[in-house]
Amino acid sequence: MAVRATARGSERTDLGGTEVDVLICGASFAGLAVARELANSAARVLVVDRYEIGERATSACAAPTPWLLALGLERSIRQEIPAMSFATPHGRWRYPLPWSWSSFDYRQLCQELWRQCGQARFETAKVESLVEGGIKTDRGIIRAGMIVDALGWRRVLDREGYQPPDAPLSRGLEVHPHDDRGEDLDIWIDRSLVGRGYGWSVPAGGERRVGIGSYLPRDHVREPVVELASRLDCDAVNYQGNWFPHRLRDATGDQVFFVGDSAGHCVPLSGEGIRPAFYFGIACGREIRAVLEGKQPLAEALVKYRDFSSSHSRFYSLTLLLQQLLPALPPRVLSAFLAVMSRPWIVRRAFGWYLNQASPSFADAGSAAEIQQPVAAGV
Repeated sequence: MAVRATARGSERTDLGGTEVDVLICGASFAGLAVARELANSAARVLVVDRYEIGERATSACAAPTPWLLALGLERSIRQEIPAMSFATPHGRWRYPLPWSWSSFDYRQLCQELWRQCGQARFETAKVESLVEGGIKTDRGIIRAGMIVDALGWRRVLDREGYQPPDAPLSRGLEVHPHDDRGEDLDIWIDRSLVGRGYGWSVPAGGERRVGIGSYLPRDHVREPVVELASRLDCDAVNYQGNWFPHRLRDATGDQVFFVGDSAGHCVPLSGEGIRPAFYFGIACGREIRAVLEGKQPLAEALVKYRDFSSSHSRFYSLTLLLQQLLPALPPRVLSAFLAVMSRPWIVRRAFGWYLNQASPSFADAGSAAEIQQPVAAGV
């Protein structure tokens, strides 16, 4: 289990009085994607996080391969995964995909992203709250012209945050046994494991990431994870887990940009949060860069980024509706649906559409002026 890495001893200097142009709170996928867009901007950029960069993974760490390649992160890939399989008590169906997933090493990916962040500075600190003109941390108050909250579902810099289980959050837990079996991303929809949710197994080059996600935050998921690992003849070891949102939230507030899970950018139904974190992090970074370059005022950047995020609400509403409807289907009806969906032409269309809701081409889309509308039609 990761240990908090806030600077100690002689390294634990007071950050009070620090002033920067851009302060990014959170050094995982979303925060680093924002910082990457500000590389070589000549701005004073500070990234703060309670943990060292790449120290604390909280997901199965798999993303569409085209996104990892577009961001130059191929060295972090542990295993490419060309297909998904879906299983119920009534059958199993394999979906060869028009694009592949790749599992990756979390620490290496974060460090690779950080190397692309130019002259940005990093400090370990626990972010506590928003204050006038900056944030309060356990190392003092930091002032900034622009502030990003990429701290996850807690949405720390919102004056009206929320807490589980009375919040629109899903709950996930997984184990990481050493196991070189498997070549597909396997999904189980089995109500004997979890009533409203799914199980998964992600191969990762000698490791297997086996987990359970429940759409109901009050559900306990440890026992189902142990049961699924037992069914797969795996050891239930190396636990990690987290809450993840399943409802889109306002992407700005109190002069703060919210990115990734703090804005509810995790996709309902699938629980996919890494690709949206990259996607919206890039969008946020481009708007901030336009401010730094004198192309627009901060107020305009906040409005444009908020509108860009909310313009994806149809996609998020649709996937949330499916999250609510599919678990309610009788198991045999759901199995029949999965069988129909396994037809190759449907797989190509459905998964092509899904990827295009946050297309990897966006990573090379250019200036902030190009992100006023979603890349993919129909979002």
